[in-house]
Amino acid sequence: MQKPLNFPATTTTTAAAASPKPLPSLLLFSRLKTAIFATLSSKPTTTTIHPPLKPSKTTPFPPKIIPITPDSNPDIWDSSDVRNLTPENDNKNENSDNDFQDKIFFLDSQGLDPLSNFPPSAVASSAALSDMTAVFDYFTSLGFTPADLRRAISMCPEILSLRLRDTAAVFTFLLREARVPATSLRHVIRRRPRLLISDVESRLRPTMYFLQSIGIHEVHKHTDLLSSSVEDKYIPKIHYFEKLGFSCRDAVSMFRKFPSLFCYSVKENYEPKFNYFVVEMGRELKELKEFPQYFSFSLENRIKPRHQWCVESGVCFPLPTMLKMKEDKFRDMLELCCSSSLPRSTSPLWCAEHK
Repeated sequence: MQKPLNFPATTTTTAAAASPKPLPSLLLFSRLKTAIFATLSSKPTTTTIHPPLKPSKTTPFPPKIIPITPDSNPDIWDSSDVRNLTPENDNKNENSDNDFQDKIFFLDSQGLDPLSNFPPSAVASSAALSDMTAVFDYFTSLGFTPADLRRAISMCPEILSLRLRDTAAVFTFLLREARVPATSLRHVIRRRPRLLISDVESRLRPTMYFLQSIGIHEVHKHTDLLSSSVEDKYIPKIHYFEKLGFSCRDAVSMFRKFPSLFCYSVKENYEPKFNYFVVEMGRELKELKEFPQYFSFSLENRIKPRHQWCVESGVCFPLPTMLKMKEDKFRDMLELCCSSSLPRSTSPLWCAEHK
């Protein structure tokens, strides 16, 4: 039988028992398998060691926050989790939320409805509020209205990421190099908002030089072409017409006469209209060379119906006469041709061009 341990009943020992020392540090405490608490006997001269006590469910230890370290459990340790839990990151997230709300309030104060007109991601990735305020003030000084900005941003949300320096560079280019009148700036931007996010050095100026090189000198009338890539969009379309049988000079002349021809799709516009022109209408390429505006008319609503009426009436009009007239005037002329004899070559109905 184990003998009890006897301690001298001194005043110091009794005081220490009455007020035990503080618990070990949390980190050391987490590594201990068990904790042995000595209880003092009622007799001051002896102390009995009891088995380790289990924590009571009704009286748990005071809640403490135990820090997670690589030493505590390296298997679940992830430095990214700790970075996300740091106070600095919490402050950044809070500041980000505040900035987002401030931007929403600012856009709403400008007459814009950011939650309806464009996705929240456009606001989240936008420029700082100070930059946004400066850009909007600059737009206002140029005469842009909230309706103008609402239309532009809804069509091109990247405008919210603009800085004042880049925005001013675009307007300076349009005014000084492209020769756009100051009174036409609103119309130009409303028609093609992507001009604002196009770089002057790498996109706007090279495209302007290309258009001028093929004979389109009045660039201010075709500013919607400036934001597109010459290599990716314009040159392949010229090559497409060369494959159809046009010479390079004739193909370029078609785009020079009708610069908006650059805006149309090859598969959705060029191919179906050209096939109908050759197969169904049986016309020659020189007519397209003289009238490239043919590709601007609707195939289903204008080209096919009028060609069929001409075939049924037994007449053949030049492309401008057949397509450019208004509906009532075209029917009147068609009826006049059917109810009269063939016109002379000097008659205005012979290959007439009605504007």
